Amino acid sequence: MTLPEHALNPTPSPTTPAPSPVSPAGTRLPQTWVWTSVALGVAAAIAIISAAMLWQRLNNIQQQLALQSADSRSQAVEARTLARQADDVSRDTASRMSVMEARVGEVALQRGQLEELVQSLSRNRDDTMVGDIESAVRFAMQQSQLSGSPDPLVSALKIAQQRVSVSAQPRLAPLQRAIARDLDRIATSKSLDTAGLLARMDDVLRQIDDLPLQNDVLDKNARRSAPARGRTGQPAPAAAATASASANATADDPAAPSWWLSALSTAWGVVHEEVRSLVRVRRIDYPDAVLLSPTQAFFVRENLKLRIMNARMALLGRQMNASRNDLAAAADAVHKYFDVSSRRGQQAAQQINQLQQAMQDVEVPRANDTLAALATAAAGR
Repeated sequence: MTLPEHALNPTPSPTTPAPSPVSPAGTRLPQTWVWTSVALGVAAAIAIISAAMLWQRLNNIQQQLALQSADSRSQAVEARTLARQADDVSRDTASRMSVMEARVGEVALQRGQLEELVQSLSRNRDDTMVGDIESAVRFAMQQSQLSGSPDPLVSALKIAQQRVSVSAQPRLAPLQRAIARDLDRIATSKSLDTAGLLARMDDVLRQIDDLPLQNDVLDKNARRSAPARGRTGQPAPAAAATASASANATADDPAAPSWWLSALSTAWGVVHEEVRSLVRVRRIDYPDAVLLSPTQAFFVRENLKLRIMNARMALLGRQMNASRNDLAAAADAVHKYFDVSSRRGQQAAQQINQLQQAMQDVEVPRANDTLAALATAAAGR
């Protein structure tokens, strides 16, 4: 806004005519009024200028505020857009993080399951080996109890010791030491040779059919007179040959004894042996044994076989007293019904006596330390 030139410049122009001279009293009042008017005009001009400047400044401020408001609005829109985008990004990131966490959880779970599976396989292998060793040791102990020989138990313990040493598990070290102690104890203990005793019993059973009875007279006569001997101590065919040789020598040498004397002596020896075999005088301790018929002799042999077989079954059943009793009864039957003066009778009686002496109550050692170590290892799974 512009002001009139006279308002901006209140000073009177030089072309203005000078006032007419008046009297001092009459001219003082207009001059005061003029100066007052001039002051008011200057004040009004200053006020107007200030108002104009203030108005211009307000316009500038208003324009700046409008620009700032527009900028603020645009920035707010941009901020809102960025916030929305950030929200979307955060949601996407959160969803991806949740998916990643779920996958990480699954991977951790699978890893845990895999580790448990590996440990389970390792434990199952060790537990299976411990169970197999325990079953084998118990089965070997039963076999040893039945057979009376510690060989099955020793074999089972050696196999178990080899398997434990191959596995190289520290928690199975006590089991290995226990197996070593059991092997040392079994090696120093006494054992019964059951297989040898059974073989000897089978040998006695095979000899029973050939044992001579006490009333077996024909067999004894045949054994005694089979090669009939003459005075020269040679058999009959040899004596005949000697007689013929003597006859030839007599024909050649007149000073030699006659051949008929040699033939006579040979014939006398044969007759003498035959007469001696017809009559026998001996002591009979068991009269019933001499009076056995062939049928009774068959049953005597069968009963003796049954006695030996019962002793064999008692030995397999670890019943030593019953086995000794059966062998004692078999020995009495051999001495009562069979000829113990013969070679076969003496051999059978000697074998039965040896079997009686070998029947001892020998306890088969048990693998108690190994079983205790196996139980500890199975409990520490």
